[in-house]
Amino acid sequence: MKTANDPKHEGAGPAITPRTRARARHILDHYYIGPARDDRVLEIWGYTDRYTYRPGDTVDLRVSTTAPNWSLEVGRDGVNYAPVMHVADLPGLHQDTPEHCSVYGCDWEVSHSFTIPDDWTAGAYLITLRAERQGDAVEEHHLIFVRRAAQAEPAAMVLVCATGTWLAYNCWGGSSAYEGITGPERNAFSPILSNQRPWTRGFCKLPAGAPRALTEKPTDPEGMVRYPYMEWAYAYGYSKKYASAGWASYERHFARWAEAEGYEFEIVTQHDLELEPNLLTSHRCAVFVGHDEYWTATMRDRVEQFTEGGGRVARFAGNFLWQTRLEDQVQTQICYKYTAKDADPLMGSDKEHLVTGTWDAPPVNRPGAQTFGVNGLKGIYAGLGNCVGQGSGGFTVYQPDHWALKGVRLGYGDQLGAESKIFGYEVDGLDFSFDDGLPYPTGKDGTDKSVEIIALGMATNVEADFSHWGETLYIGSADAEFKALTLFGDVKEETLDKSSRGNGAIVSWQSGDGEVFCAGTCEWVAGLTRRDIQVETITRNVLSRFCR
Repeated sequence: MKTANDPKHEGAGPAITPRTRARARHILDHYYIGPARDDRVLEIWGYTDRYTYRPGDTVDLRVSTTAPNWSLEVGRDGVNYAPVMHVADLPGLHQDTPEHCSVYGCDWEVSHSFTIPDDWTAGAYLITLRAERQGDAVEEHHLIFVRRAAQAEPAAMVLVCATGTWLAYNCWGGSSAYEGITGPERNAFSPILSNQRPWTRGFCKLPAGAPRALTEKPTDPEGMVRYPYMEWAYAYGYSKKYASAGWASYERHFARWAEAEGYEFEIVTQHDLELEPNLLTSHRCAVFVGHDEYWTATMRDRVEQFTEGGGRVARFAGNFLWQTRLEDQVQTQICYKYTAKDADPLMGSDKEHLVTGTWDAPPVNRPGAQTFGVNGLKGIYAGLGNCVGQGSGGFTVYQPDHWALKGVRLGYGDQLGAESKIFGYEVDGLDFSFDDGLPYPTGKDGTDKSVEIIALGMATNVEADFSHWGETLYIGSADAEFKALTLFGDVKEETLDKSSRGNGAIVSWQSGDGEVFCAGTCEWVAGLTRRDIQVETITRNVLSRFCR
């Protein structure tokens, strides 16, 4: 989430203090990737017009490189990476890149085209771009998804990749939804982002051992707070947002696990969900994993219509928070976020409900919990820095007899996923009260009172400050200040206190004729990659029930 107190943000939050200026210097500098705009620098970058293709479709690859020649390899990124195409000695072209390419797109010429063969198995395909010059070499990556042929039998399950969030966190070219080079002082985030540009380094492919956002061990109470994934990114030249979004950190882990387990599924994107009204209805189960913070109203409509009509939704993801809009044939994403009331041009119009702010606040007033049973404003950080830095890393179980926990061998009060660190780094929660040791939704946040709360964990919007000399905090109190302003209309001691606490929940409920299971955490996939047998068993229970 990371909102208003970020010193590179424009027009929100408190004034920059000496403490936040120090934070800006050592954490926020050097935050974006490419392009060099210098012929002396060896580089290669590429992108495609869209994310998904079917057999027979033509892929137009737009590449800029300072090498005289370049090559590409395409491979299916499944349980095992399998190369399916090699093309060498393609002529290099260093293409002009507009200064604000992250906002308006790169507008590069097509460098190479190929047709998707009929025999390519549906799935994710990694495109590796390589260039060499005078003994030096460079490699970058892009990603496309190949779907089944239109006339083929639909798979029981569809995995919907969170491309809205990928795009918001993509810093390639200078601006993302968090930091940027826009605005009068060239230091503001951009509410307008184009997908006609490369993915930042780390979104498509990561080396083995790249740290996740959560540390595997709790914060050292005697030491300074650490953010190892950002330190690693800085040291190796990756985007510091690589652990927050992208195929390589999230959906890939679920897809490889599910494929190894023998589940039949197709991979699509949120952009496909926006474009195709009946995309979900041909499947029995829709799955969302990882970090899916940004959605359009249309995407939510499709999911709610699906469950109302009898579809099943399994969400293993966190931080459901912002409404977006897609324009220019879904090539441009709009999200004014916390500046929406002042800057979004839909304010004051008859389409105010589409203003790109938080779901739960005016003028949108469409509680996030109505779709998945939980929402971002009731949740947020856990295990990141000093945000519940000494937490268990797991959920506390309250409903051990729930069908999703069959065979898991967890009792009331036991911890789920603590060893594999599945709870964080951002989580979704709900307003609840306890009765006889069990949590129940109050419904104050729009949650249906029939929602069953299976497990809970604690989260926060304020990073604890232990006043270690030389320490600067990344999260601080900015998100609590934004939440206080959003929900209570002002920021003072009382509203800040009310806005500081959150939770993350695992819930399920019957939605219309369908059913929803939601584990409201970004890091559920860590339990799959680390082979946590209890996390795997719950995932199997949910998918087996929902895909039958």
